[in-house]
Amino acid sequence: MAAPDPKVRPLSEVVRELSQVDAPTITLGQLINAFGPSALAGLLLVFGLACTLPLPPGSTTVFGLPLVLLAPQLMLNQPAPWVPRRLRDRPIATATLKSPFARLIPWLKRMEAISRPRLSFVVNGPGRQLMGLICTVFALVLILPIPLGNMLPAATVSVFSLALIQRDGVIAMAGYAFAAASIGALVLAANLVAAMLRTALSAISLT
Repeated sequence: MAAPDPKVRPLSEVVRELSQVDAPTITLGQLINAFGPSALAGLLLVFGLACTLPLPPGSTTVFGLPLVLLAPQLMLNQPAPWVPRRLRDRPIATATLKSPFARLIPWLKRMEAISRPRLSFVVNGPGRQLMGLICTVFALVLILPIPLGNMLPAATVSVFSLALIQRDGVIAMAGYAFAAASIGALVLAANLVAAMLRTALSAISLT
């Protein structure tokens, strides 16, 4: 069994330090540098987990937008995140990040405690690209104002990202289970909306 690379710091430790930054702003480029070799999956995990938190309305759109940029790069098998310089240098108020980051730390520690490198073939090559494709589709879902429709897609992105960081194929397979549940929930929601629209149109036609 492969051992974790000692040079790669636990993501929970990186997020803890970011939650304690004293500067009024931080750039996306600084976030990428902080995550180091795991920057692409790390950012996907952090923004994915942020979308699962009970935050004010519209927050999933804010945290989902970076996923729309990053997830396709995973699908294209990019080793590191590419971000346009204009976005890379754009300042982000640390006050908007500290609370979500602080709330993520316990969850990250729990997930890191149960994961380890295993079944690496599931998270390498085509497996990595397939997870990137699913994350891309769900990132697009997350930026839509779907009431209670973002929890499972966000959790799926987070689980896949953790699997990539930890090189854990077992967690990746759990991610596919989350993906299937997400698709089922979205199909159900779409059918309910369609049924409500048909009922409304029928009521209008009868008046």
